[in-house]
Amino acid sequence: MNLSTTYMGLSMKNPIIIGSSGLTDKVDKIKKLEDSNAGAVVLKSLFEEQINAEFYNVLNTPGNEYPEAYEYIKEYTKNKTVTEYLDLISNAKKSVDIPIIASINCVTNTEWVKFAADIEKAGADGIELNIAILPSDPFSEGCDNEDIFYKITEKVHNIVSIPVSLKMSYYSAGLAKLIYNLSASKKVKGISLFNRFYSPDIDINTLELTSSNVFSTPDEYTLPLRWIALMSEKIDADMAATTGIHDGNSVAKQILAGASAVQIVSAVYKHGPEYINTILKEFEELMIKHKFSSINEMKGKLSFHRNKYNRAFERVQFMKYFGGIS
Repeated sequence: MNLSTTYMGLSMKNPIIIGSSGLTDKVDKIKKLEDSNAGAVVLKSLFEEQINAEFYNVLNTPGNEYPEAYEYIKEYTKNKTVTEYLDLISNAKKSVDIPIIASINCVTNTEWVKFAADIEKAGADGIELNIAILPSDPFSEGCDNEDIFYKITEKVHNIVSIPVSLKMSYYSAGLAKLIYNLSASKKVKGISLFNRFYSPDIDINTLELTSSNVFSTPDEYTLPLRWIALMSEKIDADMAATTGIHDGNSVAKQILAGASAVQIVSAVYKHGPEYINTILKEFEELMIKHKFSSINEMKGKLSFHRNKYNRAFERVQFMKYFGGIS
């Protein structure tokens, strides 16, 4: 049984990628993931907002009120955070054999993109750009939000030679066109669907804001499934499914839809690194059951363009489905 696959041009022993999270912020954790047969890891993100927040936190510390301290503190906090991240990359590469994908969480295309060159020098096998844009401003045009994707990927592509992937959200009026254009630009080798946002909630007892749905649930896999099935045959970039991947069944479904790999986080948080082997065993049993001998043989078999029932991927109204209305 051949479980090997490639994602963003990187060779992996199986399609299980551990997504960017607290699971991948230390070398010893990454080694445990490799020992549990993870195919690759995406390091915990280097947050553009985190760098800015640390800068202002230090700047507002008593004794740092002097105007001339501004630039020094800005450079110090930025360099300290980036240096720690580069050390994580280089030490991880020395300790494991699986692909190490760095992650940058960003919302602008300013000077921080220069960090990408340092990330490449530190030995990362690839970079995942986690562009977290919530189009909540009613005075912004949709094209303005989408233009950020193009500007960021172009700048990073121009300064690195390692493959770049893009982790994006489903908040786009023209999602299919955006994914297609990003792939056609040849500046991204991978597309990961979808970015999982922080979900606010209200505590009805205290009437205070709180968080909700920290972990994904197993039924959430259907969102990336639809879009991977719709887009996988239309673009050149490899696709990875993320959110709601909790077992071998959901891995198999994403591969059948056209994904090259999947990213899991919540399932490992809940069950531990060893659970990766459970997922792989379930997945392999499904491959045997349906007589697939390799990932390539299985990949995209039920995508939009190769499935005679493909219109189901475009249905949005329940009545059409349950009422048999075409």
